[in-house]
Amino acid sequence: MTRLYDDPASFSEDMVEGFVAANPGYVRQVPGGVVRAERARRGKVAVVTGGGSGHYPAFCGVVGPGFADGAVVGNIFTSPSAADALSVARAADRGAGVVFSFGNYAGDNMNFGLAVERLEREGVRAHNVVVTDDVASAPDAERSKRRGVVGDFVVFKVASAAAEEGYSFDEVVRVAEHANDRTRSLGVAFDGCTLPGQDHPLFEVPDGRMGLGLGIHGEPGVSERELPSAAELARILVDGLLQEAPQSGGTVTAILNGLGGTKYEELFVVWRTAAKLLAEAGVEVVAPEVGELVTSLDMAGCSLTLTWLDDELERLWQAPADSPAYRKGNVAISPADPEEAADEVPEPVQQPVVVAPAPGQATAERVRQALHAVGALLEGAEDELGRLDAIAGDGDHGRGMTRGSAAAVTAADESAGQGVGPAAVLVAAGDAWAAKAGGTSGVLWGAALRSFGDLLPEDREVAAGDLVAGAAAALAAVQRLGRAEVGDKTLVDAFVPFVEELRSGVDGGAGGAQAWDRAAKAATSAAERTAELRPRTGRARPLAERSVGTPDPGATSLAMVLTEVGEVLGQ
Repeated sequence: MTRLYDDPASFSEDMVEGFVAANPGYVRQVPGGVVRAERARRGKVAVVTGGGSGHYPAFCGVVGPGFADGAVVGNIFTSPSAADALSVARAADRGAGVVFSFGNYAGDNMNFGLAVERLEREGVRAHNVVVTDDVASAPDAERSKRRGVVGDFVVFKVASAAAEEGYSFDEVVRVAEHANDRTRSLGVAFDGCTLPGQDHPLFEVPDGRMGLGLGIHGEPGVSERELPSAAELARILVDGLLQEAPQSGGTVTAILNGLGGTKYEELFVVWRTAAKLLAEAGVEVVAPEVGELVTSLDMAGCSLTLTWLDDELERLWQAPADSPAYRKGNVAISPADPEEAADEVPEPVQQPVVVAPAPGQATAERVRQALHAVGALLEGAEDELGRLDAIAGDGDHGRGMTRGSAAAVTAADESAGQGVGPAAVLVAAGDAWAAKAGGTSGVLWGAALRSFGDLLPEDREVAAGDLVAGAAAALAAVQRLGRAEVGDKTLVDAFVPFVEELRSGVDGGAGGAQAWDRAAKAATSAAERTAELRPRTGRARPLAERSVGTPDPGATSLAMVLTEVGEVLGQ
C-alpha cells in the first residue's frame, strides 16, 4: 500500500518537487516535468521520455548526460497533457528537433501527437517513437496494438545514446524504432498496487495464483495460473519471449524488472535460472540488468525484457550514462554555455480579453454554473468511477475526471469574471481540463468543450438548434482524436445516441431543455448497455473478457455529466 503522502490529489506534483530537490545537479523543474540541469550542447537532438508517474525510475529518473534530455510527468498512471509535453520539449530543444518516446497507450498517443503538431507549427522538428514490446497484449501480427512496458527503458537508452553521439534527427528516430522492433517483454503479477489515498489495491490475485501478461499501469494480467517456483517462472518468461524472437540465437540484452513489491533477492533467484535457459537456447546475454527500472507503485510482480542486439544497438546500450537513477561508465560532461544557463521556457502569448454582449455574458454564466454542478458531481463519483476503471484498466478515471473538472471550474470562474462569452469560457475550461487531467479522457473532454463552445452564440440567447450543433461538434472532435466508433466500448457508445436523440427531439419541436433531458436518458441507457461489450480499443482492450459485465467508465461518466447539465438547463 502507498502510505506516505500529503494530499493524494497532488501526489505526482509533490513527488516531482521532492525529486528535483534531491537531484539539483541533474535536473531542474519546468511546467509539466523536468529537464537536464545543464542543457546539452546546441545542435544535439533532444530525446524526451514521458508518461504517467508511478513508474520510477522511469521516467524522470533517467534524465541526465548520456540519457534523456527531459521527461514529461503525468498524474499516476495517466498520460501527461499535450501542454505539459509541449512545455518540456521547448525547454529541452537544442535546435535539432525533439524525439518523444513513450509506451503505446491511447492517451499518450493523443497528447504527444498534439504536442508534435504544435512543435512543427512552431518550426521545431518533432517525432513520436511509440514502444510496443508487450507480447501478451496482442498477437505478433498486430504488434502495433501492443502496450509499451519495460521495453520503454531500452528504447529510451538507445535513442538517448545515439543523440549523445551526434546522430541526426532522422537517425535517432531510425535507431529508436529499430530497438523497438527487436524488443519483447512478458510480465507477471502476484498482487495489485494501491493508489495514494486508496485503502484497497486496483486488483487482487488469489493466494497461490499469479496473473500473466500484466501492464505497468496497475492493470491485472490477461490470464491467471498457479504460482510457480522461481525456476518455473524463469522458464515461463524465457519460453514466452523466445517464441516471439525476431531470430534464433544471437546476442541479447536482458532486463529482469521488479515492479515495486518484489525484492531484488527474489529477482536474482529468478535470473539464476533465466540466464542458464538463455545460454542453453544459444542466446548470448550482454550487459543484463536485474532490478527496478520501470515500476508500478507497490505492485508485486516482475517482467523479463529481451532486446536482440546488432553491433550498433549493443554499442548504444553500453554507452555511458549519468542520471539520478541509472549510471553506466564515465560520461564526458561538456561545459555549460554561460549565455544559455538562464534560459527559461517561453511564456505563452496572452490573448487580449474580448468583452461579450450581454446575451453572451448571460450564456457564459450559465456555462459556469453547469461546470460547477459537474465538478461537484464528479468529485462525489470519483471512487465509483475509479472502481469501474480498475476492472480492466488502471483505475485512474475517477481521479482524472475530478482533477480535470475542478481545473475547468477554476478556469471558467476566472474567464467568466472578465465578461467574455461562452466560447471563451469553454475554451479556457477545456484547456484547463486537458492540462490537469491528462490521459485519454483529459484530451477528449478538453476538445469536446472547446468544440461545443465554438457553436454557442454571443449576441443572442441560445436556441435549441445551437445545443444540437454544439453537441454534434463535440462528438466529432472526440471521434477525430479518439478514433473510436460505436461498439468499441468507449464514451462514444453513449455520446452518439445522445446526439441522435437530441437532434430528433429538437427536430420534433421539443425545447432545448426538454430535448436534452431525453437525450441524457438515452445516453444513460446506452452507457449501461456497454457492459455487454468487449473493448476493441484503448487500455482495456488486452483485458477484454474481464471487462464484460461492467459498463465502460468513460461512457458512464459522460452520461452522468450530460444528466447533470440537463438539470442546470431545466432550471
